[in-house]
Amino acid sequence: MKQTTLRDKIKGAWAAQTIGVTFGGPIEFQYNSTMVQDNQVIEWSDSTLSSAFAHKPGLYDDIYMDLTFMQVIEDNGIDATSAQYAAAIGRSKYKLWFANQMARYNVQNGLEPPASGHWLNNPCADDIDFQIEADFAGLMSPGMPNAAIEICDRVGHIMNYGDGYYGGVFVAAMYAEALVSKSSAELPAIIERALKAIPAESRFSQCISDVIAWHKEAPDDWKSTWYRVNRKWSTDTGSPLGIFKPFNIDAKINSAWVVLGLLYGNGDFTRTFEITTRCGDDADCNPASAGGILAAIVGFDAIPDFWKKGLDKVSDISFMGTSISLNQAYDISFKHAEKIITKNGGELKGDNVVIKRQAVTTVPLEVSFQGHYPVQRINPVVTRNTITFSFEGIGFALVSPPNLKDLGDRSHVFDTEVYIDGKLTDKVKLPTTENGRRFTPFWKYQLPKGKHSVEIRILNPVDFAQPEINYGIVYNDTPSTVSF
Repeated sequence: MKQTTLRDKIKGAWAAQTIGVTFGGPIEFQYNSTMVQDNQVIEWSDSTLSSAFAHKPGLYDDIYMDLTFMQVIEDNGIDATSAQYAAAIGRSKYKLWFANQMARYNVQNGLEPPASGHWLNNPCADDIDFQIEADFAGLMSPGMPNAAIEICDRVGHIMNYGDGYYGGVFVAAMYAEALVSKSSAELPAIIERALKAIPAESRFSQCISDVIAWHKEAPDDWKSTWYRVNRKWSTDTGSPLGIFKPFNIDAKINSAWVVLGLLYGNGDFTRTFEITTRCGDDADCNPASAGGILAAIVGFDAIPDFWKKGLDKVSDISFMGTSISLNQAYDISFKHAEKIITKNGGELKGDNVVIKRQAVTTVPLEVSFQGHYPVQRINPVVTRNTITFSFEGIGFALVSPPNLKDLGDRSHVFDTEVYIDGKLTDKVKLPTTENGRRFTPFWKYQLPKGKHSVEIRILNPVDFAQPEINYGIVYNDTPSTVSF
């Protein structure tokens, strides 16, 4: 491969990610567990990118997380440790949600990876977070999926476990395969090779395998496959904020929408962006992943001018919380790819890149929330000094709104104690600041099956704030079923 070709592919992937997330941004989580109908136009113009960069910098969380990890490599080398990546998340100042914010809280409060991403310590462990920020690992590992997976292991377990971790491994492996592919006609093979990285017995692998099979059965009808995926795979067990709601941030179903867009897009950027976005749910990150993988095959120059409208206006703007712009990301990513290539037995000869290809290996099986099924929604009694409730089951999780109220200078850290059945089980700090919040404030899994009472004592209440608790989710060891 020519160095110029690899550069163009890496540049294209970063540009297409940025385009995809901007295109889907206006309808992110506006169509939950439903599709965007054909008669709704999703706008794109030469001002769409510049407007989003100026007014919605938090939209680009998938990209600024990637860039944070790339900066860690810049500072510490390609063998940077999991602790170094985690420390960068811990000191970051940008907006985060779900598994990422839980990981930042865990790291800030002394819980290191991989414990910070494990489902017992992170109720969002199966969420999409690592899936949307694993691009950097694949883009620095052309033709070397195992090298990408090794990086994924160090980074992905900071915030995710199980299916949440697999989402990142799968995306990174697709990028690694895409960079050494010559045509978008290879997309089905790229997807199937990348899926070999995921244990076949996992729910993640089974979900993506269904998408592949159903596409073969109905290659011209993406909506048919969408309905089948939604019917079989839309029930979420993990992320408490999405339980018993039409809200699904689970990694496997959002990866399904990425794959669905790639397969039915047939190598066409407009079809790929449109279909992936119209699948709904995380409708900005999914077209970003699909567009980035397609561009990693065909390169920047092959992206239609329609989609590159306005890109030049934002290419030198640093992303939120970083000092890295798109133009800088192109160069840094290629530099990291050079290092991974030579580390893994390849070499650079003039304008040629010699890559020692790798056959993907499968990562170990991980299962989050095993034996836990959400069965009930409850409303705790919240007073100035306590939060109390009772339930029957094996676990619970209390839910706060995704964004806390801004208290300005009157921020506070609540000190709390959690008593289950009269015994002190946890001491928990609840900061009221957005970047310090505990995204899921309280939870406990793997309790003995039976009736339980919970009392959370607020040791230092204040008049101007209260821990924000919306409701609770109860888990049992068997699912509820309805027969009719």
